[in-house]
Amino acid sequence: MKTFVTGIVLVVFFGTIQAQSELGPLTVEKIMKDPSWIGSSPSNLQWGADGTTLYFDWNPDNAPADSLYFIRKGTTDPQKLPAAQRKDLLFARNLVYNQAGTQYLYTKDGDIYWVDLKSGKTRRITETVTTEINPVFSFQDKKIVYQQNQDLFAWDPSDGTTQQLISFQKTAPAAAYTGKDKNSQEEWLKKDQLQWLQVIRERKEKRDASDAYNKSIPKAKEIPAVYYGDKLVRSVLISADGRFISYSLFKPDQSPKRTIVPNYVTESGFTEDIPARTKVGTPTGSSELYVYDRKMDTLFQVKTDSLPGLTDLPDYLKDYPARTDKATKTGRTVSIGRLSWSPTGANAVVEVFSNDNKDRWILQLIPAEGRLKLIDRQRDEAWIGGPGIGFSGGWINETNYWFQSEATGYSHLYRFDLSTYQKTALSSGNYEVQTVQLSNDKKHFYITTNEVDAGEKQFYRLPVGGGKATRLTTGTGANQVVVSPNEKQLAILYSYTNKPWELFLQENKAMAKAVQVTSKAASPLFKSYPWRDPEIVQVPAADGKLVRARLYRPASPDPKKPAVIFVHGAGYLQNAHKWWSSYFREYMFHNMLADQGYYVLDMDYRGSAGYGRDWRTGIYRHMGGKDLSDHIDGAKWLVSTYGINPKRIGIYGGSYGGFITLMGLFTAPGTFAAGAALRPVTDWAHYNHGYTSNILNTPAEDSIAYRKSSPIYFAEGLSDHLLICHGVVDVNVHFQDVVRLNQRLIELGKDNWELALYPVEDHGFVEPSSWTDEYKRIFKLFEEVLKKQ
Repeated sequence: MKTFVTGIVLVVFFGTIQAQSELGPLTVEKIMKDPSWIGSSPSNLQWGADGTTLYFDWNPDNAPADSLYFIRKGTTDPQKLPAAQRKDLLFARNLVYNQAGTQYLYTKDGDIYWVDLKSGKTRRITETVTTEINPVFSFQDKKIVYQQNQDLFAWDPSDGTTQQLISFQKTAPAAAYTGKDKNSQEEWLKKDQLQWLQVIRERKEKRDASDAYNKSIPKAKEIPAVYYGDKLVRSVLISADGRFISYSLFKPDQSPKRTIVPNYVTESGFTEDIPARTKVGTPTGSSELYVYDRKMDTLFQVKTDSLPGLTDLPDYLKDYPARTDKATKTGRTVSIGRLSWSPTGANAVVEVFSNDNKDRWILQLIPAEGRLKLIDRQRDEAWIGGPGIGFSGGWINETNYWFQSEATGYSHLYRFDLSTYQKTALSSGNYEVQTVQLSNDKKHFYITTNEVDAGEKQFYRLPVGGGKATRLTTGTGANQVVVSPNEKQLAILYSYTNKPWELFLQENKAMAKAVQVTSKAASPLFKSYPWRDPEIVQVPAADGKLVRARLYRPASPDPKKPAVIFVHGAGYLQNAHKWWSSYFREYMFHNMLADQGYYVLDMDYRGSAGYGRDWRTGIYRHMGGKDLSDHIDGAKWLVSTYGINPKRIGIYGGSYGGFITLMGLFTAPGTFAAGAALRPVTDWAHYNHGYTSNILNTPAEDSIAYRKSSPIYFAEGLSDHLLICHGVVDVNVHFQDVVRLNQRLIELGKDNWELALYPVEDHGFVEPSSWTDEYKRIFKLFEEVLKKQ
């Protein structure tokens, strides 16, 4: 729970405890050691198949790697699982139940197993050298269907027979030679042979008679074959009644130019190339959805060319009035997303996305008619996104389907009734539904939301018909919950701002007491220092919005009144929250800076997660716009609120944070006296497609957005002190980015910058020596510039 302390007591508290701290004064060398010194948090929670044993990864003994631990119902003492027992483990999340819940399937070592709960018997269905995957109950739970390669097979428990349902082949078999294309000379030779050679004539007569007889015998139904050619087979599914098989064919771009990342420090002693990604604007390919009706022996393609709004062009094209687009006539290209068959198999729901990600259609597929019917269309002139969008949804019963949408500006839960074609909102308000799980009896949803506070994650039970949600967790901070298979217990990973993740168990009841199971997340050495609980503040932005931020206040401010602003990475990420941050090294560094007299501000700027659609898309077509101005406003707020010296403010961050640092120093000179840009994007035209095209479209389609958003175009504005740090084998933001900027700064004659290279590091540093070197350089930069006389 959060404890509020007055400013006077805070000074005494920090002064007293730090003097007694076993850790002593914080230094970069101490906090950037291998993180095992902090302690060990449990992770990867999984309930066992019995529903009463919880398994998790943990390393309380500071071993070289995590081990698997377990705790059984009624106990609070975790035990390490012997390695020999791991091979026989079954986890509940890997089990596939029949509709009655009396039998389940699982895969092990590439084979399929069937378990009957009433008899307790386990039966091995397959035993082959080929891997079988994705077992499901079908044919009204009378048969078990699984995949081998891409092909579907059905196994009948009543007689043990296996039937192949469909065959996917790259090419059709060569046609048999019929002789129909013989010329006149060949025909004469054949007739002459049959006329004068009795054996040849008799053999032909016998063969013709045999062929005629075979054709007269009723034959078993042939296995339907799909020839996919240069396409890829994806998402092969069978309906619950066994009648329909759906699949999609994806045709990738055949000649995408891929990047390489040279690796200079290798075991071989030679420079080795790491194959890497494509760049934004690379064609994404196209997909088609097909349904095979086994009853009617028909195959049809599900047509998407008449989707409502398919020819609607994005608003940004208004900036290019001379441009004509073929989409006005032919419609935009689309990709097939999730498809889910109804409990009886009579219906399916499919999600379709436009390739420019401006539209998502949720559609009812009526398979017997091969027809699509619109359930919901979400249009976003920026891009479709938000928690659960495109990743969650399912059937409550045969006629009711649930999904998430940002239609109101926040990701909320909806139910659609196919019998009335009515949509009902099950949640509403200025908060986000972040996770959704349907209960076993399909009477409730379990949801995680930030309704209590934008910086918290609380767990609720919500009736499927809507109404008031019952809050199940109570701890202030974040609660990551895994419900037991029988839904009687909640396994909770809980953390607070200055308390790393620990495991708790709780009855699945409102206000039930959560019992702590682990207590090794914080070592005695880590706990000996009074880690700050940074204040949550609201910083006013120039456009009237309030920007949530963490503020680290020094107990004894430096007389020169310096401050540092930290910029979190990823863009769509949240850090001004009340749980243990994934930026734990930066959190400790900010404590150290505060001990050294700095104010530190950590903002959830425009584009951050947790605050709804408008905040998420606030950077559309202009990265380095409102996201940067939020930080500039943060600097002004520090000056006006705490008397910070405006000439002694620094800024730093990694990845997207490094990008903002560059944009700040290049486009707002004088605002930040010093900046450290870590693994920064310097030109968005060189980043990946999935992330960048959502926000800036593509360079060929929207060059204006890329020109406004890429630091390399504004490098001439650098007048303050800049440190750039980058891993040489970064396969995310390539080292090429800073090499190009390096050349640009040389050509501009800039001399107030430096570049530090880390030859063995990827985007996320691994080696403690690299972390230490990087942050020693950052600290030195701030000390020399922000505290100079």
